[in-house]
Formats: sequence, structure tokens, C-alpha cells
Amino acid sequence: MALKEVTESTFEAEVLQSPIPVLVDFWATWCGTCKMMMPAVEQVAATLAGEAKVVKVDAGSPAGQALAIRYNVRSLPTLIVFKNGEATNSITGMTTKDKLIAAVRA
Repeated sequence: MALKEVTESTFEAEVLQSPIPVLVDFWATWCGTCKMMMPAVEQVAATLAGEAKVVKVDAGSPAGQALAIRYNVRSLPTLIVFKNGEATNSITGMTTKDKLIAAVRA
């Protein structure tokens, strides 16, 4: 499953104004851990379809760097849960699908 890529220009509509929770995966093409996490993140998207959405931000690209700075992303991967336009939970580094699902549902 290909996750939707959001940028600074689409972040507000896709994430902050979403009526359902959003898990945002801050990643980069050069990040090996990010690549290792991608199957789990995609499984979360499939498991939570309709309940939450999962999107990604390429923090290594000019379009994603400003968002990474805004949300104080200092290490990749960082996954942030947004509910009602607010960041409510954050996980940095390797984690499991179950922990990501629990973070979204918390």
C-alpha cells in the first residue's frame, strides 16, 4: 500500500483539518531505519483504514523540512499522531505495528 505523501502546502488540509486521527510518518529516503519501518507503517494504515489515516512527510526534502522543524523532529523515523489538529503522541525510532496502533487509539 502506497501512503499519501503530504507537504507543507497540503499538511493543513490532510492532517490538521482531518475529522479522524492521522499518523504522520516523518522519514527520509536516506534513512535505513525508516525503510525498515515502512512495512509496519503500511500495515497500520491497512488495519486502521476508516478509523484513522496514515500519511508520510519526507523530512529530507525541501518540501518536508519545514514541517519537520515545526514539529521538532530531530531523529528519523518520527511518527506523530494528530487528533483535532493537535499533536497528541509521538514515537521516534524503531517500534512495532501494535505500538503504533495503540498510539493512534490512545
